[in-house]
Amino acid sequence: MELTDRDYKLLEALEDGIPFTPEPYVVLGRHAGMGEAEVLATLERLCTGGVINRLGLVVHHRELGYTANGMVVWDIPDAEVARVAERLTDEPVVTLCYRRPRRLPDWPYNLFCMVHGREEADVRASLADMVERLGLNAYPHDILFSSRRFKQCGARYAQRRKVESIA
Repeated sequence: MELTDRDYKLLEALEDGIPFTPEPYVVLGRHAGMGEAEVLATLERLCTGGVINRLGLVVHHRELGYTANGMVVWDIPDAEVARVAERLTDEPVVTLCYRRPRRLPDWPYNLFCMVHGREEADVRASLADMVERLGLNAYPHDILFSSRRFKQCGARYAQRRKVESIA
């Protein structure tokens, strides 16, 4: 798909995220020299053309007071992973859930879910409640707390353009 300068300007504006305002597409359009309708049409074209896979959300949970982040790792029989994951994703305290291959013999876990809380005790209590209510006691699991946060950001499209123009 051939991208125009205006496409790149809109992609560049998206790198900092969609503004938290009543008219976010108007704000994005100002950066790219577009009106709101053109921004929406361009985003649809970029999504349909495969340039943008999805528009996601990065929540800066620490700024909201959620400083305890627990990655719960589960050892679930492969035949049951989809069922357990579906139940976990229905839980309000679970913000992320995904499957990964085991790395035996050292790493038996194949299902991961993130639970945030204001303190580690909150996360542990949420996990204990969830395990009890969902009947997950039989599945080995552990909780890993993060000790630091790395920078979270969206995709960086404008940087790619700069590299391509140098080459």
